[in-house]
Parts: sequence; structure tokens; C-alpha cells
Amino acid sequence: MITTRLRSGQLAEAAGVNPQTLRYYERRGLLAEPERSLGGHRLYPPAAVTTLRVIKAAQRLGFTLDEVADLLEAGRLRRTGRSDPGLQQRAQAKLTEVEARIADLRAIRAALLEAVESGCDDLASCATSSECPLPFDDLAEEDRHDRPCC
Repeated sequence: MITTRLRSGQLAEAAGVNPQTLRYYERRGLLAEPERSLGGHRLYPPAAVTTLRVIKAAQRLGFTLDEVADLLEAGRLRRTGRSDPGLQQRAQAKLTEVEARIADLRAIRAALLEAVESGCDDLASCATSSECPLPFDDLAEEDRHDRPCC
């Protein structure tokens, strides 16, 4: 069976990335190092398109490249019959992280809306006002707790 190999430019175009991304992903171990033609051109298997699409989709879902590497490795392990928590556990952890970020962003949004509605236009003046809706006191309190004692 003859399978058509893709050169870097063809693969990059098919997956919607640039050729430098391919080399970067190879260095990171996300994409297997390809075969080479007699002329030294990289020749990728067609399945590399799917791998690249999976990487990009996982990044859009908020996974870091290190986390994507773990997901790809988990998939390889599962396909060879070895046990690994796989996508379910990692997706649940990412979901928990995303929900926490959403809660933080909602709090930030509320504080900014209050600042806009109250007409704050000078942070230094606002910080010293008891009417200021921005959480300067909360931030100072957090900063005190973050610093080591003594």
C-alpha cells in the first residue's frame, strides 16, 4: 500500500499552521520527527494533519502545550492497552480551572462596572477615597497574606 507523504508546506497548509510551527512541535515532542526525502525534505504521514488539528483544538480549549503533550501520550498509552486516566480526568481538571477563571473574571467585571458607573478617572485619587468601588483594600490584605512573616 502506497501512502502519500506530505512535505512541510503541504502539511502546514492542510492543518492551518505555519511551517515553523511544525518544527517547533517536533522539538517539543508533540509531532513525531518525519522521514526525509533523498533531497532532505521532511515527509510527514497523512495522520500528522489530524495530530496538528488535535493540538490546535486542545489549545483552544485552554490546554497548554505541556498538557497537550500529556494528552497525546495518554492516548498513545491507551491505544497500547496501558492504563492512563486519559482525557476524562484531564478535561475535568481543566473544566474546574476554567470555572475558577470565569468566577475571577466575573468579579473583575463587577469591579470595573462599579468603577465606570461611579466615574472613577484617577486611580491614585480613587484609592484614597472611601467611596472607591475598586478593591484596593482587598488587594492590600491579600498582599499582606502573601508576604512571608518577619
